[in-house]
Order: sequence, then C-alpha cells, then structure tokens
Amino acid sequence: MTKTAVFPTGTILGYPRIGPRRELKSAVEAFWAGTITADELESTAAGLRADIRERLTGLGLGRADSSIPETFSFYDQVLDALCTVGALPERFASLLGADGTIDLAAYFTLARGDGENPPLEMTKWFDSNYHYLVPEIGPETRFSLASDRIVREFVEAKQGGYLTRPVIVGPVTFLLLAKPSDAAPEGFLPLDRLRDLLPVYSELLGRLAEAGAEWVQLDEPGLVSESIPVPRATVLAALRHSTDTLGHLSTRPAIFVAAPYGSLDDAFPVLADAPIEAVGLDLVRGQTPFDLSGLGTKTLVAGVIDGHNVWRGDLNAAFDTAQAIAAQVAHLAVSTSTSLLHLPHSIDDEPALGDGLLSWLAFADQKVAQVTTLVRGLADGKAAISPDLAAAAAALQSRQDAPGVRDSSVRARAAALTGTDFTRGSYEHRVEAQDAALGLPALPTTTIGSFPQTTDIRRARAQHLRGTLSAEDYRGLMRAEIARVIALQEQIGLDVLVHGEPERNDMVQYFAENLEGFATTANGWVQSYGSRCTRPSILWGDVSRSAPISVDWASYAQSLTAKPVKGMLTGPVTILAWSFVREDQPLGDTARQVALALRDEIADLEAAGIQIVQVDEPALRELLPLKRANQAAYLDWSVGAFRLATAGVSAATQIHTHLCYSEFGVVIDAIRNLDADVTSIEAARSRMAVVADLGTSGFDHGIGPGVYDIHSPRIPSVAEVVDLLERALTALPERQLWVNPDCGLKTRGYAETVESLTNVLAATRQVRARVAG
Repeated sequence: MTKTAVFPTGTILGYPRIGPRRELKSAVEAFWAGTITADELESTAAGLRADIRERLTGLGLGRADSSIPETFSFYDQVLDALCTVGALPERFASLLGADGTIDLAAYFTLARGDGENPPLEMTKWFDSNYHYLVPEIGPETRFSLASDRIVREFVEAKQGGYLTRPVIVGPVTFLLLAKPSDAAPEGFLPLDRLRDLLPVYSELLGRLAEAGAEWVQLDEPGLVSESIPVPRATVLAALRHSTDTLGHLSTRPAIFVAAPYGSLDDAFPVLADAPIEAVGLDLVRGQTPFDLSGLGTKTLVAGVIDGHNVWRGDLNAAFDTAQAIAAQVAHLAVSTSTSLLHLPHSIDDEPALGDGLLSWLAFADQKVAQVTTLVRGLADGKAAISPDLAAAAAALQSRQDAPGVRDSSVRARAAALTGTDFTRGSYEHRVEAQDAALGLPALPTTTIGSFPQTTDIRRARAQHLRGTLSAEDYRGLMRAEIARVIALQEQIGLDVLVHGEPERNDMVQYFAENLEGFATTANGWVQSYGSRCTRPSILWGDVSRSAPISVDWASYAQSLTAKPVKGMLTGPVTILAWSFVREDQPLGDTARQVALALRDEIADLEAAGIQIVQVDEPALRELLPLKRANQAAYLDWSVGAFRLATAGVSAATQIHTHLCYSEFGVVIDAIRNLDADVTSIEAARSRMAVVADLGTSGFDHGIGPGVYDIHSPRIPSVAEVVDLLERALTALPERQLWVNPDCGLKTRGYAETVESLTNVLAATRQVRARVAG
C-alpha cells in the first residue's frame, strides 16, 4: 500500500545523542551508581531530546515535516531494536516484566551483564568506531513488542510541537548483525527468523501510524556490506519479503529505507521495486546507480554530505551531484550520507583550533547547515547559494596551500622505502632469542596496557593543562602512580608488567598531541559505545615525530622491577581509524607516515632497554572495506604499515599487538601477516569463539585470547577463567598461549581490577599445574 506523504526536501539520518558536554554519559553513569533514579534519568534524556529538536530546527530543518529523525538512545540503537522486539537471550528471560515489557534497568543489564550472566557481545558498527551490542537469535527466541519507547518518544515530540521521523534498525539488518544463540543448531542463520520477526515490526508501524507518524526510517546498512557471512541471494530474498510485508500493511507510516556506509549495488533494484516510499543512498562512500528510472514516484534521499568525517568538503561538487540526480528522479531529498552520530556537535565549541583549521571543518551542526544550503540552492537556483559555495571553495584552496599539509622530508623518506624495511627475521629464530632473553613461564600473564585512571589522576592532568600544577609536580605524581601500579602487579604475580599509562588521556589522542600533522579538540566528543566517549584527533597534514614520546615513562617503570615492562604504543591503522583523517591522499600513504614515526619511537624504546613493545591495532578489522573488491588492497597497506613500524627491532625484542571487538575470521590471514610475536585478542564475551578459527587456520605465533571482559563491571570467577583457558587449550598448544584481559583497564575501578586479576592469576596457576602434571 503506497502512501502519499511528502518527504522533506532536506534531512539528516541521525544526530549525536550524548549532549555537547556528555550530559547523557553523566546521567547514565549516575543511574548506574545509584545516585539518581530512573525517573531522573528519563527527565534528563527528555531534556536532551528537546534540545536536539530545537537545535535542528534552528539550523534549518522543519518543525512539522518529518525532517528531524528521532535517533536518541540511552546506550545503542541495536540494543534499542532488540528491546523493542523483545529478543532476549534465554539467560536474561527473567528481565521481561510481568506485563511483557523491558524496563530501563533490564535494558542496561543486557549491556553490562548481571552476576553470573555475561552481557551481550560487542563489536564494531560497519566501518566506524562505534560499537553495537550483538543480538543472540536462535529457534527458541521469542519476539514481541516489548518496548514502545519509539512510539512514546514520537508522541513526546508531537506534544512539544514537532512532527518527527521515528527511526529503528531495519529487520533485515537486525538479523544480519545478530549471531546464532548457543541453542541454535549447526548452520542456523538468524535471518531464518525473519518471518517470525516481521509481525512485531508490523505492529510497531501500526502503533506509530495511530500516533500520527507520517514517516518511519528503517536503517538497513546491512544491505551494503559484503562482509556479513550470509549468501547474497538470501539477503536479497529477505529484503524482498521484508519490504513486501511491511509495504502492504493497511495501517503504517510512509517507509524510508536508508542504507548508509556504501553502495546498495544489487539491492537497489529490489528497493526500487518495493512498495515503499523513499530510498536513501550514501553517495560519499557509495555510488549512484547507473539507472534511477526504476524508482518511479519514490523519493531518492541523496546522501551527498559526508556524515562520517569532519571535513567541510567540496560543497560545489555535492550541489552538482544533487542537481544531476534531481533531473533523473520524480522526487529528490538532500541528506547526510550517514547518521551524524560519528561527529562532534559543533566547531563553534573549538576556538583553540584556530581560524585556518576551523575553516576546513564541519562538525554535526555544520553538516546540517550544509544540507539546508543545498536544499535552498535546488529550490532557488545555484546563484542563491553562490556565497556559500564560494566560501567552501576558498576553504578547500586554503587547505591545499597551508604549511604542513605537505612536508617534503616526510614524503622523501616514505618514497625511499624498500622491501627490507617491512620484514624481520624468521619467527622460529625470534622465539629462540626471546625465550633466552625473557625466561617467561608457561602461560605467561600480562595486561593490555592501561590501569584504572582515578579521579586524582584526571584532576592532576586537568590542573597541569590549566597551568595550576607545574610540570615537575605533575611528573612526580605520574611517577608515583607508575610506581604504585608496578608494585601492585608484582604483588598480584603478573609476569610481564605495564606502566599503567596514567599520563595518557586517550590511546590515540596522546600520540596525536606529540606528532606533527595532528590537531586535538577540547570538546569534540563522539560516542564509542554506551557511555564511553572519545575525542578523535584531526589528522590534517603530513605526519612526523620530533622527539621521543613514551620512552621516559617506560624506562622509569622498568627501573622499578626485574620483570619485563612492555613499551606501549598505538599502531598506525588504529591511529587512523580513531582519528578524523585527511581525505586528500590515499589512506595507505598516511598510514606509512604514521608507521615511520612509530618506528623511530620503537627504536628509542629498544635502545633504552625495553625488551617487549606492544603496538596496539584494535581497529585492524574495523577499517576493512565493506566491499570485497577493496579488501585486498586495504589488507596490503594496513599490514604493511604495522610491519614498517615494527620491523626495525632485533630478534630478541618481542613485538606484541592487541586486537579487540570485531569478527576476526575474515582477517586471520592478515593477523598472521602482521608477524607480531604475540597477539592479544578479545575473546571473553564470545567465550573463546575466535580461538577455534585460529587453531584451524594453522596460526602458530603467540596468542593471548582475553579471559576477562573489562567492558563489564562483572568480576570473573576463578572457575570461569579456568573454563576459558581450558577451551583455548583445546584448540591451541600451551606453548602459544598467553593470559590477559580483553582490553585495557582504564575504565574500571581499582577494587574490581585487583579482584579480577587476582582470580585470573589463581586460574592460571591451576591450569599451569594441570598442564605440567
């Protein structure tokens, strides 16, 4: 049943929900701590939603035309969809209330775990640095409309004078992103449950229509990805069934299917033919289909404004693209390519960046303004927006000509690289040299790098930045914390120690502040997952290192113990992935520049007596292109950048890396090709699922599958860790295995950290004794 509602001429796919000063983070964490009630948290959230609507109206979106999307979430949009359709894992079945609903406390329990029940697994959202919670779907999963929050928030907006557009993860993507439950049989696909899920979506759409919603947005980015292990024909058949079922409902809003992060390719004709009213294309990461005529009377929502990166971009080119498409379709709307979830709020909050750099940038608010500018140009003619286009063109030229954007010495060094700069000696020779140098026991224990950052540490850093704490006093406080962390690790019994990183605000920002070619923000907060927010750095020019960065801290820590202390660095791919990176040259070129800077740092660490250096690459899987045709080139330059950074050390220096929160099956060959001596990897939430892949692949280097999920406040028991280690030993020999948490401990408290690590060590001793016996 085709609807006749008119789609707005300009819109966005989503907006940041954490608040300009992380107000949502503060409120959610206060609720977790028990210092505010659920009603107080709801009140804060309602205020943030009202502020967003008012802000977007002020930037030019309509108050009563469905151009403002309702994309608020307390934690994660996939978790929101899971709770909406009631898809609780069996271990959390008791969270469903007597009235069949899921309340806020239950919602957070799914994300954080409870007692012996581990939380939902977490992984990366397509090729972004956002993390979503993975639904667990099996034949036993029951679906019902267990939360009407989407309807209530639409009504809230309507009562405030706004006709907004409700948004939910579409049914096909929801099931594509799910994993089979533990009870699912071999070969089961969550997508097999689509027919059982659609009645809940149908009921939801009916409720929204009754509440007065004119449009609903179904986010279906799963349609653009070729990395999801489901046959493409199965995906397209599911899409046909989903759109036919929902499109033919007698009571529903008009349906807008958005597919960001890449090209729809063979899914586009399916959507063009479907009984829906609007289709959204990402025309920044994706391409315009060759033939748009099949859309008929549908609205094409053209994502010509980059929602994924902070650059002001080429507004003239965006206008020309929109204008060319307008001539081919019945109805055109201008949009951002993705949700603006990935961007900070506004450049108006960053005066310290300087006028030059600011003129090159557009954060979320500026992207909204770009959309409304293009809408005005399409309506009134290009001349009506010529001042805006001229200003954007001038900013582009200014950026190209600015000092530091191109550094001849950096480029000459990169151009002179040869194959020998990317290789080390044989792994077998290195193992022999490292065993002799380090003398570690079986199943050596370590942590990933950071220790809890206390209020005192954060206060000292803030005082130092404000100038109220001298450099000497700050250094003394950080050294005292390092000494405490080293003593604590000695007491617990860890084999390879870390200095705890008290001096680091963020694993990428810390290096960005000490490398040429980067800028950092004061308030550029972006949600990573849940209440976790980061301030991605801005990589605007050629990258180099002018002085050692971490050597003094690592050397001091090593002076306090006879046990080896790891030097801790963030790898080139992760520095790129977790920054806003220049788009005026290939990513591989930029990665090699960062790698050369890190190579110099590693050389200085080795010269200072550091025997183990960890180069973290948690984002290796994250940047993998969604299209298979682009993956080989990416893996070539990303692996090459890591090897360039690490290949300069002697055989006796042990290189570690760390990977986390991604599906690794598709990049196991790349993990092998990194040629790190030891790789630590997230494995606790998935209960060692990745280890089987490593074992069957023939992976023979050191591996530390995580036994302690640090993203949850749960303290793992000794028995739980023993079970995980025994699972790992069924797939890999003892000589390869290391024991470590899933990730760094920065966000945890000291009491839980000490108890958890104590249990990890007790479990390791038990397993060592069994293996030795």
